[in-house]
Amino acid sequence: MLRPVSIITDSLLTNVGPLNVKQPLPVAALRDADPFILLHHAGPQPVVPGEFHGRVDPHPHRGFEPVSFVYRGSLLHRDSLGNEGSISSGEVQWITSGSGIIHSEGPSEQILRDGGELEIIQLWINLPAEKKMMSPAYQEIHRESIPTVSILDGAGQLQLVAGEFAGKRGPATTQSPIMAAMGTIDAGATGEIDVPPMRTLLLYVLGGSLRVNNEHVVDRHKLVVFADNGQSISLEAIEPTSILLLAGEPLEEPMIAYGPFVMNTEDEIRQAFLDFRQGAMGQLDY
Repeated sequence: MLRPVSIITDSLLTNVGPLNVKQPLPVAALRDADPFILLHHAGPQPVVPGEFHGRVDPHPHRGFEPVSFVYRGSLLHRDSLGNEGSISSGEVQWITSGSGIIHSEGPSEQILRDGGELEIIQLWINLPAEKKMMSPAYQEIHRESIPTVSILDGAGQLQLVAGEFAGKRGPATTQSPIMAAMGTIDAGATGEIDVPPMRTLLLYVLGGSLRVNNEHVVDRHKLVVFADNGQSISLEAIEPTSILLLAGEPLEEPMIAYGPFVMNTEDEIRQAFLDFRQGAMGQLDY
């Protein structure tokens, strides 16, 4: 049985520093897709040597997981735990902000020097209430550790970052049941794929165009939210398409998102700002 499409959202257009960003979540019609809070798609955007200054200044987070998927180019991360590292196309940085972390990110020194093209997705995943004050952590997930799942008779490929899919498991450690996969589909590919038995299922189209469940044409920068019944989805690639496929179990807890913090109550948000001002989340000077 196919999982019906519940809603398809268009992206808002905004800017984060020098990056042009598409935002299909949240939008007016979809406040969140529990446990997924926000999806930002930056690029593809040219990086001209000596002319692009894309680093986001140090800023705090608490109570959720900001995850960056790199589709083109390379990204440099630094944080108040002392972590520093670069990831490139097909790789992921997975931050568990927990009780608080300060980080900064932007194009790597290599792409700033040599130029190229940058395309990334940043996804915010809510943390369960019992884990919002856990110790912060950072995972740097490189291509060699990410298994590939073949779909649509080999005409599509999914890089499985987290969770289980088609008998394989992604390398990311998650704090609630999550599946996340970066994918590409060749033009003309068609067929059904079984999906994880999780109540939330999302499909974001970065570029290209798909026909979903034999009836919905989904172009780039659109997010498909599926209903929570059914075991599979049908895809037909009208042109070469790149996607992000997500699944998760809703936390079904109160959520207050304000600025860089995601907590369960307004008092917890106020405490997060106080802790940040008092230096409880560490320090990052650059």
